Amino acid sequence: MGLRDVVSWTSMISAYGMNGQGRDAVALFSDMLESGVVPDQIVFVSILSACSHSGRPGLVDEAYKFISQMTVKPSEQLWGALLSACQVYSNMSLGLVAADHLFQLVPEQAGYYVLLSNIYAKAEMGKRVHTFLVGDQSHPQTKEIYEELDVLVSKMKEAGYVPETNSALHDVEEEDKECHLAVHSEKLAIVFVIINTEPGTPIRITKSLRVCGDCHVASKHISKIT
Repeated sequence: MGLRDVVSWTSMISAYGMNGQGRDAVALFSDMLESGVVPDQIVFVSILSACSHSGRPGLVDEAYKFISQMTVKPSEQLWGALLSACQVYSNMSLGLVAADHLFQLVPEQAGYYVLLSNIYAKAEMGKRVHTFLVGDQSHPQTKEIYEELDVLVSKMKEAGYVPETNSALHDVEEEDKECHLAVHSEKLAIVFVIINTEPGTPIRITKSLRVCGDCHVASKHISKIT
């Protein structure tokens, strides 16, 4: 080209970035500066985007090491980028570290909770997703799940557990509410993991709705008992 203006330089830098060629984008940016063309804000966005696209080769351990060695306090954006990478590359251990920092920095940001939830979901048993509904009896291990649940409920009551029947919001008789609470989906999911893992295995349940008050209390008792 006889005349290379800021638009032509930006177009090439952006194209390199979109194709993952971050080093070429940065080299082209240097060439642009040497040519005397003054960069505008769009060029800076393009070069930052190019660096972002080329910074995703799965080196999450190296990224965490870099963040840990920084002389300034890492920002929300840095921890967020690491959490996002951990979700892409299924690195739960580092994902938990990044999430912990984010929940301290910006506890109100719902997006990071969603990312962590996705990391949990990808790490489920046997790389399969096991889904339960209230009173579910469709799972192949239903018999074992309900037998173990009966044992746990008895132990929980011995430990002081009293079902919070006000959490049973369905239109059923009072005497049926306790039975309804006992087979809430999260309780079934917890018992399923207990009978399929070694003692001490962390149990993480992803739920589409809020956990009821009774299941909060029951989870604490189950955790102590098991």
